[in-house]
Amino acid sequence: MTKAPRAILLGDRAAEEIAAEDGALRQGDVAILPESEPIDAGEPARTTPRPRGVLGLGLSWGSLFVAGLSGFLALAAGIWVENTITALMRQNPALGYAALACAALAGLALAVMLARVLRDILRERKVETLHRQGGDLLSGGSTEAAKALAGELSGLYRGRAEAARGRAELAAALPQLFAPRDVLSVAERCLLVPLDRQAQAQIAIAARRVSLVTAVSPRALVDVLFVLVACARLLRAIAGIYAGRPGTLGLLRLARQVLNHLVLTGGMAAGDAVVQQVLGQGLAARLSAKLGEGVINGMLTARIGLAALAVCRPLPFVEATPPTLSDVAGDLAVRRAGKAEAEAE
Repeated sequence: MTKAPRAILLGDRAAEEIAAEDGALRQGDVAILPESEPIDAGEPARTTPRPRGVLGLGLSWGSLFVAGLSGFLALAAGIWVENTITALMRQNPALGYAALACAALAGLALAVMLARVLRDILRERKVETLHRQGGDLLSGGSTEAAKALAGELSGLYRGRAEAARGRAELAAALPQLFAPRDVLSVAERCLLVPLDRQAQAQIAIAARRVSLVTAVSPRALVDVLFVLVACARLLRAIAGIYAGRPGTLGLLRLARQVLNHLVLTGGMAAGDAVVQQVLGQGLAARLSAKLGEGVINGMLTARIGLAALAVCRPLPFVEATPPTLSDVAGDLAVRRAGKAEAEAE
């Protein structure tokens, strides 16, 4: 829909009146009329997005249920403790004071555990923030912001003696760098590459262990339990390498992030390259069913470890090559095939 054409006689009084009505610019005998862009009826009107969650607070009903139930249980536990101590005080003051001391000790231990959980969660969120900021700087950012990020990354590993040399090299190289990507590359090379090697070694060890145990285990239930325990230990080990050993709640939060990462990156199934490696070389015909099950379980464990590495790493990969499944578990099928051939002979 466009505006209808209009004829204006320049120099005429009528043209001056029309120009004055439409707010036109007049320069000599030329009148410039402003054109207004009509609203296309086919385009939907832009509306302000509604805040999500209950009452616009970003909270779900499940979160409110957990919060309300936790508060109720805490109040009930407090009242029960108070009534128990009061009853013991009435019957025997010594027992009452002993119960009070036990309650105080339990409260102190609970406070310490909650403080550790809070510390682990804050550390994990700091790692997530560093990872997100690093990705933003790779797409575009200033050198000062990159150097500030490198300083925060160096402070994250200030308490580790094995990272002292890397921190010194990074501090010496920062004044000579003038590009954000160069700053992140040097920070990755000085601080994260040694940690990457440790994490890959842990993944390879866990994959071999799971592959061996599930290959010789006679019970499927034993296989499932062992794989779950091995994956939990692997998650905690990788988190300890990059950002400190998490507690129980931190481990559950990390497991949820790893599962989300696996969903976003294609699930827990082995990649096409690994499938070709196992099946394309004719190894499936030479492997027994139990040995093949051990190989697949080892590969799935390695896949979970790689997802944990990607989640726990404080920076995205800049110049270093991200490890693949064949790097940490590529020799599982070859080893199992050799073992099967040896047993067959």
